[in-house]
Amino acid sequence: MRNEDIPIGFTMELAQHENALSAFSSLTNEQQRQVIDEAKNMKTRQEMRNYVENQFK
Repeated sequence: MRNEDIPIGFTMELAQHENALSAFSSLTNEQQRQVIDEAKNMKTRQEMRNYVENQFK
């Protein structure tokens, strides 16, 4: 997956949530792609924060 395919807000939220970053890194490429595709639907910073926090509880 290319870096430009990953929403910047998603990357920033992962950087702020170490447990989420670790969990995301352990996913398969296909699982990561699915998470990123869903993240692309987030329209606000708060939506992205909630998405990341809830995705990797």
